[in-house]
Amino acid sequence: MKFGIVARRDKEEALKLAYRVYDFLKVSDHDVYVDVETYEHFPHFEEADLKPLEEMDVDVIVAIGGDGTILRIEHKVKNNIPILGINMGTLGFLAEVDPSETFFALNKVIEGDYYIDERIKLRVYLNGESNIPDALNEVAILTGIPGKIVHLKYYVDKSLAEEIRADGLIISTPTGSTGYALSAGGPFLDPRIDGVVIAPLAPIALNARPMVVPADSTIDVAVLTKGRDVILTVDGQFYTYIHPEVEISIKKSPRKTKFVRFSKGIYPRYTLKIKKKF
Repeated sequence: MKFGIVARRDKEEALKLAYRVYDFLKVSDHDVYVDVETYEHFPHFEEADLKPLEEMDVDVIVAIGGDGTILRIEHKVKNNIPILGINMGTLGFLAEVDPSETFFALNKVIEGDYYIDERIKLRVYLNGESNIPDALNEVAILTGIPGKIVHLKYYVDKSLAEEIRADGLIISTPTGSTGYALSAGGPFLDPRIDGVVIAPLAPIALNARPMVVPADSTIDVAVLTKGRDVILTVDGQFYTYIHPEVEISIKKSPRKTKFVRFSKGIYPRYTLKIKKKF
């Protein structure tokens, strides 16, 4: 098999574990490639095995870090490569394998004893064009000036859903429903549900509530605030300022994220982590 290794760059324990994984796979006679940025923070890998994330072409990527590491991989890797997440973050909704289980999990992958969990993503179109990464968690449209609200209208399949004055609007996948959208009062959406959460962020009107719409819906957002830009962010990894005149459309992406999983059970893993979060 061909493996890629990507580690959290700001945590020495993650980088050291990445090297142990690298050594284990090399000794097991597998092809192993290491993310260039991982090497830059822990220059102990063989230079011949280095690859930029954008050029990774492997069977499985081993992500050693938190959810942010996985999101970084998703935004840079061009192919839909399955990800095995080793949790070296805080909560690890996406990275479910504990560090102590790393080599047990790797052996199961080598033996083919796993399944692929596919998760939907969202694609943003600005004036009909898509030049930004797909969202695994959420797309957020936020006020560009702290303390100033933004005035928005949003439509679901061309029908007006709501007009709000708020700090922003979050459009979340089921995967992202345990993140920013949940903190904004949105529901936990079982990842087996093909839906999208729309959650206003700190709205002035208390009757502006989160809603769940079919994932195949087209969500259009109109910025009514004039005279200042708003921020559009994808998964907290990508940011851009947009002018009020820009037409924003959000649809389900044709691409999906693939995770290596060993158990098909959703509960109680998710509920326990949600309780830990709050």
